[in-house]
Amino acid sequence: MGAWLDNLIPIKAPELRHEQLAGWQPTRSAAQGLGCRLLADQRIEVAGGVTLSADVYVPRAPGRYPAIVQFAAYTRELHTAGMPTGSNEIGSPPVFTGRGYGQVVVMRRGMGRSGGEQAVFLSPEDVDDHERCIAWAASQPWCDGRVVLFGTSYYGMSQPLVAVRRPPALKAFFCNEICTDYFRHLVQFGGVPNLYFCNLWMGANFTRAMYDLRVPPVVRALLSHVTNSPLKRLWQPFMMKRVDAIYRAFMAKTPVKAVREMYANWMLDSKSRETCSLQSGPTGQLGAIEIPFVVVQNLGYFNLHQFGTYDLFQNAATPTDRKWMILAPPRYELPVYAWQLEALAFFDHVLHGTDNGYAAQPPVRYWLEGEDLFAGAADFPVPEAMERRFYLASGGQDAATHRLAEEPGEGENRWAAVPLGLPVLGGFDEVANQRLTYEMTAERPMRLAGPVSLTLSFSSNEIDSHLVARLGRVARDGSYHLLSLGAMSPARRRRDPARDTACEIVHDTSVREPLQPGVPVPLTFSLTPGPTQLQPGDRLRLDVASRLDLLRSDVSHGYVHFDMPGPPYFARNTLHYGAGTYLKVAEVPTT
Repeated sequence: MGAWLDNLIPIKAPELRHEQLAGWQPTRSAAQGLGCRLLADQRIEVAGGVTLSADVYVPRAPGRYPAIVQFAAYTRELHTAGMPTGSNEIGSPPVFTGRGYGQVVVMRRGMGRSGGEQAVFLSPEDVDDHERCIAWAASQPWCDGRVVLFGTSYYGMSQPLVAVRRPPALKAFFCNEICTDYFRHLVQFGGVPNLYFCNLWMGANFTRAMYDLRVPPVVRALLSHVTNSPLKRLWQPFMMKRVDAIYRAFMAKTPVKAVREMYANWMLDSKSRETCSLQSGPTGQLGAIEIPFVVVQNLGYFNLHQFGTYDLFQNAATPTDRKWMILAPPRYELPVYAWQLEALAFFDHVLHGTDNGYAAQPPVRYWLEGEDLFAGAADFPVPEAMERRFYLASGGQDAATHRLAEEPGEGENRWAAVPLGLPVLGGFDEVANQRLTYEMTAERPMRLAGPVSLTLSFSSNEIDSHLVARLGRVARDGSYHLLSLGAMSPARRRRDPARDTACEIVHDTSVREPLQPGVPVPLTFSLTPGPTQLQPGDRLRLDVASRLDLLRSDVSHGYVHFDMPGPPYFARNTLHYGAGTYLKVAEVPTT
């Protein structure tokens, strides 16, 4: 009776208007039109006699199919309802089952319908459970014994974490927006606690109400007919314009005590890897991965995800013709329905050998801002790219627009560092500018695609401050297009080159080296890669400040940048010009 009621109303799949394919169209698929049937609240036994809850979606057509396993910390009660929640990152089950795949959506121990007590997020115990879920799925009568993984954010981050274990049934994975080093990518971003993201993430997902939430499958299905109706074209734009306000409301909520204890550790005690309760993640072990994968990164993210994509693609041992990286345009939506069709084409190619054109896709496809298309490359950084240095040079008074020049500049310019949220007198910005701006006008077409970094000779009249840098393109019509962001704490400038990747300069933020007021120190840090095509007359603009809120873009514009609790002090910061102060980019030759 329960199974009949669960499937009384079919789930309505969304119209997949968000980015689904990176610049191509598959020529065929392994299967079509197989329908969707739910096996609700299946129990998976894991260590300690605990059982986890999994909703399993399978094709209505009888048969044995590959399984897509999805494992995260979230309740899944509203996922298939199509509600605009940030944790709804599994895609839509009818999209997958209709193409001949079973979908297994698991809640970690201690969450919702799953048993047991939760440990810290992404713990080794979680990975043990995830591995067991993969084996369970492979053994089910509807499964052909082969398992793949798909999902975004937490659902993506858990994929390389379990893939390094090499579960026998795991044949491929497709992850979107991941971190590989949880300490530097999540907890201490650039040496500063990732406070605002943690407030949002924990407040939105781990309140008592979310743990206790129970929504019958038939109600979820009914809701999907409302959320995915033509009315979505009206309510979704309205909601996206108010995402910042929604985020603030989530930040004000109170998570359960166990999560608050994790939060206290991350904010107060996690000044080093050794004192952080969160494990480091799969970085350093990625060479154990040999199976095919696709990793996707939305270029609109900053202090969440981003750099793990390049770490995985560079350091996994998967053969070069069996791994792909997609650098996607800065677009954001709730729920996350992106890349399902790309993933299905990849799975068809890898599991079924479908001649759909995937084998011909270049290893790297990156969104080229300015041209608004995907460009292909054999690797990233693009092998034929040439390093370009643009030196920072003074344009006069601090508040003036300064220069990005071919030759080193002379002198210095200053800006004011004001702690986030503290009041200042009206008119303060007229007497103490809070940013420095540098520009260079392109005299010929220029394609920039690859690592972006900033090397500075920096001083402050305090023992520490905060640096945020933003790179953008100013088109000939005057419109501004954000490309890239980076940040660091000058007192945490000690390099950790053993952890560097080709796109990320890593610092050992466990070491604090206070500044000597007025004494310049060398700083080098990465900005997020942001490929762009400049035409003659376009300007490349670099902004330097001490607060992210002065430089970030709104979420409704496709960018996800969470404010950061810096700088720690009121201060005057100074950039000293010369051979040690420059922006470094990678230019790809064009014909």
